[in-house]
Amino acid sequence: MTISKNNYLSELNTEQREAVESVNGPLLVLAGAGTGKTKVLTTRLSHILHSNIAHPSEICTVTFTNKASNEMRIRVENMIGSSIAGWWLGTFHSLAARILRSNAELVNLKTTFTIIDTDDQIRLIKQILAVENIDEKRWPARSLLSIIQRWKDMGLNPIDVKNVHHGGTDFANDQAIKLYQNYQNRLITLNAVDFGDLLLHVITIFKNKPDIKKLYQNKFKYILVDEFQDTNASQYYWLKTLAENHKNLCAVGDDDQSIYSWRGADVNNILNFEKDFKNTKIIRLERNYRSTGNILAAASHLIAKNQNRLGKTLWTEGDMGNKINIRTVYDGREEAQSISDEIEAYQRNNNSINNVAILVRAGFQTRTFEERFLKIGLPYQVIGGLRFYERAEIRDAIAYLRLVNSSDDQLAFARIINKPKRGLGEMTIRNIEQYSRSSKLSLEMAARKLAETDEISTKAGTSIRLFAKNLDKWRIDVNNHKLGDLAEIILEESGYVEMLKKDRSIEAPGRLDNLKELINAINEFDSLPNFLEHIQLVMDGSNNQNVETAKIMTLHASKGLEFPLVFLPGWEEGLFPNQRSIDESGESGLEEERRLAYVGITRAKNDIWIYNANSRLTHGQWIDCIPSRFLDELPEKNINKFSFYSNNLSRNSSIASEWLIANNKKQKILNYKSYNETSEFKIMERIFHQKFGYGKVSEIDGDKVTVDFEKAGQKKLLLNFIEKI
Repeated sequence: MTISKNNYLSELNTEQREAVESVNGPLLVLAGAGTGKTKVLTTRLSHILHSNIAHPSEICTVTFTNKASNEMRIRVENMIGSSIAGWWLGTFHSLAARILRSNAELVNLKTTFTIIDTDDQIRLIKQILAVENIDEKRWPARSLLSIIQRWKDMGLNPIDVKNVHHGGTDFANDQAIKLYQNYQNRLITLNAVDFGDLLLHVITIFKNKPDIKKLYQNKFKYILVDEFQDTNASQYYWLKTLAENHKNLCAVGDDDQSIYSWRGADVNNILNFEKDFKNTKIIRLERNYRSTGNILAAASHLIAKNQNRLGKTLWTEGDMGNKINIRTVYDGREEAQSISDEIEAYQRNNNSINNVAILVRAGFQTRTFEERFLKIGLPYQVIGGLRFYERAEIRDAIAYLRLVNSSDDQLAFARIINKPKRGLGEMTIRNIEQYSRSSKLSLEMAARKLAETDEISTKAGTSIRLFAKNLDKWRIDVNNHKLGDLAEIILEESGYVEMLKKDRSIEAPGRLDNLKELINAINEFDSLPNFLEHIQLVMDGSNNQNVETAKIMTLHASKGLEFPLVFLPGWEEGLFPNQRSIDESGESGLEEERRLAYVGITRAKNDIWIYNANSRLTHGQWIDCIPSRFLDELPEKNINKFSFYSNNLSRNSSIASEWLIANNKKQKILNYKSYNETSEFKIMERIFHQKFGYGKVSEIDGDKVTVDFEKAGQKKLLLNFIEKI
């Protein structure tokens, strides 16, 4: 090896070095955000090799993602100066697959087994439901897949589920366990596995073949695992089993960043580590190399409210930096406008917008930002997901609206004729397409004509006639309902909403929320053609390849990333913390929401803006919002100010007043005066605004005023926020 022990250890702080050199026995490294956990893992691996206490084949290093695995691989290769190809370094699934390939026959597989993806899983489950004569409309394949995945995350085979009778067995009148067994049998017949099987089959082998288990327990003298707080029951059992002999399990993680319970992660794995592994040594990495002092102090104060945590406090040798800015705005549109103004100001100061991230709690929140950014020409990129109007459920809903608007829209018809399922098979669809081409009719008209013949089955004909009847009704409804109401009617009467309600996948609630946000968007337009034209312009203008972009993503997708400037919108009760999480999981759900807030704050290196709105538009109705409890849990000394931005406060003055009284923080509200106390202003009168500076009044409209500012240009504001000079 080409590395010097003194060189690689000299780059570590005291706690990092202790974590690297404490090689024997169970070790839990509580690594806070930005404290250098990857450096500790890679240096520890290199140190074990440099000390000649283990061969590369005797070390198992586990990550959660291929990205993390590749990053670690590159770092280790740079440290030791040679390739590490063939080492046991990779994700849980890749390492489990490697073990399974060598022992496939023990679970009735061949070594050439295929790993199937989600689409193949759904297709296979649909076949199984058909064999059992189970109506897939009523009991969706995706719902059963979610139940099976949950069981596999828990390390449960069908026989295990039967013995302990875990949740989900009400599917198809208590047939879920039987269907799970049929699914597993079918996979074996196909010589295939899904991702959940990779760990589950290895666990089964370890349970049934003690000699194989002992072989791997003896083999791996040292086990290192990253992001330990994200392990599920299956992963934890696998790790614990492998470490039983040598006891040298090093788990690196942060209980304060455990935010994935919805996909099986169990924070108790890290909280109970010391109980499960006797003589555990715990090392806390608390020195942060990412964020300023104010950011770290606020994050630490917030997360300290959680009861179920092992405890640590982040600190930095850097300066305190700017305080956290908290801004209350009137509504979601003003929130997007305010944030875009801040980004443009940041850009004017010769900063790259690549440095900017907007982190939302729910995917539907991205819509207002996307439309605002497109309107003003601010390049953006949605990370870890699709742009709002590219999401499948949004495209489906828009396809319904397009077809209602024009019976000649062939693409729209093809997209939604069998979505949700209407009992139209591939042959029926093919007949419609062929008849459309031969008769030079639109697909809709061809379908209507075929439905009156014996060219297609009676069931298919009935289904098409019902769909056509609905189309006729909706085209009349266009003239009798507001656009938002029309969209709701179509989505309900088509069965699309009911389809999503029956979908038990973790994505389904978010898809319903996205449809609600689409209805909000539709309500902003006076005609269906205008809305559809707007959508086309949005989609045409959303290509920002090879340019600097502001990043929009969910808080979940932001974990592991960092940005100089971070915006955190939507900090309101019900939205964040998310009411669904609290309703489903109670106090543990609230604590996970708080951990998510902690993750969001610690993504920022230099500056944070946190926003909450007085009201949100939901289903065409203005809903008063209560500021998130998390705002009240931030330390006052690290907060810059609470301030109202602009627009008509009087429209929502009651909620503002209630908030002021409830939180007893009137001293934090800057420049707030009731409208009745505001002096009269005159046209061309010179005024001052704390944000925009000096200007002259050009127009007065009730309690709103238009001002031509000397530097900021023309702005429309409330009289409450300007001062005479």
